[in-house]
Amino acid sequence: MTELDAIIQHLNSAYDRPIRDPVWHHVYLSEPLVTLVSRPEMLKLTRIKQLGPGYLVYPGATHTRLNHSIGVFHLARRIIQKLVFSASCPSLTLIGVKSFLTAALLHDLGHFPYTHSLKELSLKEHEHLAALAIRGTDLGAYIRDAVGADPDMVASIIDEERIAPEGTELTLYRSILSGALDPDKLDYLNRDAYFCGVPYGLQDVDFVIDQLEPLPDYRLALKRDGIQAVETILFSKYLMYRAVYWHKTVRVATAMIKKGLYLSLRDQYIMPESLYGLDDESFVRVMQDSGSPSAEIIGDVSMRRFHKVLYDIPFDAENPTINQLSDMGVRTRLEAEIAHELKGIPGVAVDETDVIVDIPERVSFEVEIPITERGRIQDFPDAGSVFTTDVVREFTASLRRVRVMCRPQPGLTTEQTAPIFASAFGQTAADRSGFQV
Repeated sequence: MTELDAIIQHLNSAYDRPIRDPVWHHVYLSEPLVTLVSRPEMLKLTRIKQLGPGYLVYPGATHTRLNHSIGVFHLARRIIQKLVFSASCPSLTLIGVKSFLTAALLHDLGHFPYTHSLKELSLKEHEHLAALAIRGTDLGAYIRDAVGADPDMVASIIDEERIAPEGTELTLYRSILSGALDPDKLDYLNRDAYFCGVPYGLQDVDFVIDQLEPLPDYRLALKRDGIQAVETILFSKYLMYRAVYWHKTVRVATAMIKKGLYLSLRDQYIMPESLYGLDDESFVRVMQDSGSPSAEIIGDVSMRRFHKVLYDIPFDAENPTINQLSDMGVRTRLEAEIAHELKGIPGVAVDETDVIVDIPERVSFEVEIPITERGRIQDFPDAGSVFTTDVVREFTASLRRVRVMCRPQPGLTTEQTAPIFASAFGQTAADRSGFQV
């Protein structure tokens, strides 16, 4: 039996344990992977909501990182089943395929709770934490002995910061798991839309997978007819950011959690190491037990006691004040300055946690996937897509908003706050477009 025959036989016969999934219906795991899903490292993911505080806006959005991980595995298996039958598929190994599918299942193993709230903080990347867990515990031994995969390869597929040779099957597995049409994105767009009850994230997965094509140099490519699949995903991603991921209330909740955690880390009430391995509930408990005065606003989020947005303007990269605010230290100092000015308004009492400036990170709509047509290969931007550089720039610009929020203060008026916010962001008080009091 050739290696390819062994791979095909494995893909067709080893996965016979069905799991019911509301999005993909039956997902089939192998016996060793069923046991893997039941390990404590994976069960932790059942206690981490995929969308963090998103359920406060969309009550159905209580699906978990484990739900998502199983969906990613399902789509990864479908993709590799398609690719191995392609005439252009490069040489693969059975242990490599097993490692890829294991990586798809474990790709979120190192995820934090409220993950988007923890961005910009001095914490290890979740991919790095997943790789450490896979290589540094008995989990690696189980992956090797029971699953028949290579734990080092699994870790390297997940954590692209790990040095690995180019032009090998590892290159193909990485490009599948983290690319323009990766199973991660295909699952979370569909799953998040399903549980939020919105139509924006739905994708024609059958068509997407059918248009994928491996190249002999271990890159993943897309047939020309599949360009519309990428465009659909990009537009869906844009709409999901507008309606769900960056919904104004979700941004407020996220910013509150981030501010409380940042101040607690800065003042050393907690250390970064104490956050690794937590789920949603244990994260809130650790923050409450830390003794940090800043932890109160994290409890406020759970009780839906949200800060109120007072000021809302587009992100302007040409504004030097705004451009510096990606640095959490600079942002915190500006928040303190705004709080100090607000204290001068009669009847207003604010402290360091009461004023928060929220600046979402840059979202990428850029695509790097080769397009194939009659043996010719083009880069995606040159293949005739409507998603030109200018369109991508406009998409990004329309999503990013700078917001200032504050614990509700009775009696605050636009007339009182206009000069304060205008001064803080280098505007004139006459420009009222951003004021929302």
